[in-house]
Amino acid sequence: MYEETVRQQRMLGECGMQERDKNILRKRSVSLCKEMVVDELLVQMLQADGILTDNMAESILAENTSQKRSWQLISLLPKRGPQAFNSFCKALRETEQQHLCAMLTEHRERERERCMDSPLPLPTQDTAKAKRARLQESMEMCLHADSPVTSAVLPCTHDFYLTHFQQSYRMASSPRGMALVISNVTFDPPAPDLDSRVGGEVDEEVLRKVFTELDYTVMLHRNLSVQGMQACIEQFSRRPDHQMMDSCAVCLLSHGKEGAVYGTDGQLLELDWVFQSFDNAHCPQLQNKPKMFFIQACRGEEMDCGVDESDGRERTQSPGGRMRVKLPQRSDMICGFATLKGTAAMRNTKRGSWYIQELNAALRNRAKDTHIADILVQVNGRIKEREGYAPGTPYHRCKEMSEYTSSLCKNLFLFPKYCPQN
Repeated sequence: MYEETVRQQRMLGECGMQERDKNILRKRSVSLCKEMVVDELLVQMLQADGILTDNMAESILAENTSQKRSWQLISLLPKRGPQAFNSFCKALRETEQQHLCAMLTEHRERERERCMDSPLPLPTQDTAKAKRARLQESMEMCLHADSPVTSAVLPCTHDFYLTHFQQSYRMASSPRGMALVISNVTFDPPAPDLDSRVGGEVDEEVLRKVFTELDYTVMLHRNLSVQGMQACIEQFSRRPDHQMMDSCAVCLLSHGKEGAVYGTDGQLLELDWVFQSFDNAHCPQLQNKPKMFFIQACRGEEMDCGVDESDGRERTQSPGGRMRVKLPQRSDMICGFATLKGTAAMRNTKRGSWYIQELNAALRNRAKDTHIADILVQVNGRIKEREGYAPGTPYHRCKEMSEYTSSLCKNLFLFPKYCPQN
């Protein structure tokens, strides 16, 4: 077995990479070393294709800086056979480094007619944007899928509904309620400090799909000024349709600071005003009905760099009270925040924000038998596990921690895909 392995390695080395591909790697080696992220996923892909041996993979990953990993990999590839270039480009694409793949393949594309091997896909037209985005955005460690979860929302069973509906908020209307999604991705030039939220469009589509599957009527509005956001929220909160439905949801996706989110004009919309628009005085048609809010926005500029774990303790949250005769000004609300006070929220340019990714997955998989407060606890747990991966940038190994506040007075089950017989 050992002799056969040695023989195969010699054959690989003798045939080597095609000369034109070696030249491309040589010319682009400086850019690759500066920009490439060589992580376990990329190395494993090259192992699976037989390009790297186990010892090579271990040696690369043992390097303590990203540039050293990149340099060692680039040094090995020309000796790893004629398919090494193709496999390397594929691994770059699948680890969201398309701009580097495009940089390498543009040379080969010009020589398509003269090449004997299969051509690689054309570079994406968004190459420059992708390159800038990768340098600027936090790229989180890949803990699960490479794209938003799209599996169907799991249905609630008849038995579960019968054993839980009496102790929970009524959730029998169809649709269950209306969901408002306001997503600000691009901002006006007078707001120079507010960059485009690349990846924000992924979040809005994720929310539209999951709330539609949960039987909500979704209203999506994009790129609104503060005045536009206020008008949209006021109109939504006053809709008479709420009277016939059992709940509502409001999702705000934008840049933000503590207690407020930005409109596209760079002005701030106070979250307290948003909550007030749905309280018992201003929105009587939603009295005693659950109102869900999800805020995907920064609440400050501090980067959560994390701390080394020594001894962790869990916290519990006690439920709110309930009044029968006279209602408090504000009740029956639950609000999930992407991050803690004073800290920044993480967003991936391809997969969307960490928080919306985890919220989407939890709603799809757990809404069938878990009430919303517990779902948000599970989201907190998943966010706690995530870690930024961007060697050489301030985002490397950054953390995020979500939280929620609640004045719910009962368990809030959405009972997805179950239609009670009224």
